[in-house]
Amino acid sequence: MKPRTGTEEPTDQDLADRASIGDRNAFAMLVERHYDFIHGVAWKWCRDRSAAEDIAQDVCLRLGFAIRTWRKESAFTTWLYRLIINAAHDHARFLARELRKAQALAVHANALGEELETYQPSHSDAVWAAVGTLPEKQRDAMLLVYGEELNHADAAAVMGCAESTVSYHLHTARKRLKTLLQTSGDEQ
Repeated sequence: MKPRTGTEEPTDQDLADRASIGDRNAFAMLVERHYDFIHGVAWKWCRDRSAAEDIAQDVCLRLGFAIRTWRKESAFTTWLYRLIINAAHDHARFLARELRKAQALAVHANALGEELETYQPSHSDAVWAAVGTLPEKQRDAMLLVYGEELNHADAAAVMGCAESTVSYHLHTARKRLKTLLQTSGDEQ
């Protein structure tokens, strides 16, 4: 191994070693050096600019924590690939879960008067905004069951009430949402 001169760029291995023991400058250099790579891999995985940016930002955050436990068993970029792919998988699961929640809320609330096949994700903003205007117990029941995907028994445990009370709050909330969303739809 030849000695380094002061003008040589540190290797990824050197930077990762220094970052793993808390050197913030080394970490910043790693992120700067690899951000385009991170974004490029994310984009290739999802083919969506906004999602790729979200994934790249998530990877940078994860990297800040994960670098402390990096075991140096492989090249830095090999390890970074795994972080990117894991973040991309998590992002895809998050989007799928959010879509399912919005669809379930709209369908069960019967608020939009549309069939599930014609449901559009853009409606979810209006539905969740309307949920925010409900009385507290109805809003809590809707958020726990449709937002967090808890069953009625678990939602009842969180709310400190009977399962039948959760069912009642959901029933009342769905009726109220139907009226609220039909009224807001008539105004447009």
